[in-house]
Amino acid sequence: MGVLKRIGRIPRVQRALGGLFAAYLRLVRRTSRVVIEPADAFARLEPMRPVIGAMWHGQHLMVPFARRDEDRSVSLVSRSGDGELNAIALERLGIRAIRGSGDRGRGRLREKGGASALRAMLRALDGGETVVLTADVPKISRVAGSGIVTLARLSGRPIVPVAVVSSRRFVFDSWDRATLGLPFGRIAIVFGEPIAVAREADDDALEAARIAVEAALDAVHARAYALVGRDDPGRRPRAAAAAEARG
Repeated sequence: MGVLKRIGRIPRVQRALGGLFAAYLRLVRRTSRVVIEPADAFARLEPMRPVIGAMWHGQHLMVPFARRDEDRSVSLVSRSGDGELNAIALERLGIRAIRGSGDRGRGRLREKGGASALRAMLRALDGGETVVLTADVPKISRVAGSGIVTLARLSGRPIVPVAVVSSRRFVFDSWDRATLGLPFGRIAIVFGEPIAVAREADDDALEAARIAVEAALDAVHARAYALVGRDDPGRRPRAAAAAEARG
């Protein structure tokens, strides 16, 4: 492990970096022109709360913008070192972090806090907190896994797809092509229609819901990037993404 990585894992350094990142996100939000679609999205969501917010992994740095200060929210964050920084930043922004991960295999959770995280998310929803998490299976961008639809089935809460994109952004050379907004741009926040999963849903119904989440997330991202007049750096043909997931 390099010197910088070791320093970055010192708790007080992580707290400082997480705080700086939260302050940076506030700066981006204050200096950007924001459009929300539909314009009455928060009013529409109010009677449904708490909901399950679904995002693609490359959006995890921007999704804090898709909430109001008064909204009680939690987010699933990995247990990695980078996840620790994200968790600190989120908590500075008023979003509680639940630590854990999913699994590449459908219907399974790996031993990285997945099962305990699922229980924690169910408790959060039961307590009235909106839960936000990435829909992708780990390390395969823009292919939805079964975890989010399983959470919806067990909780009885609807899934709401969301995209948050900026006209001015930095694109990371990462597996998810993550984007981070820059100040003085245009930000588009687009919400999709809620997707319900019945408690008695069988395997076929869960697969149909998973595909619906995938399609809805692709649609809100396409619309958000159209609103800011930019291309989506993470977009790839659906057939190629599906083939990678199978492989």
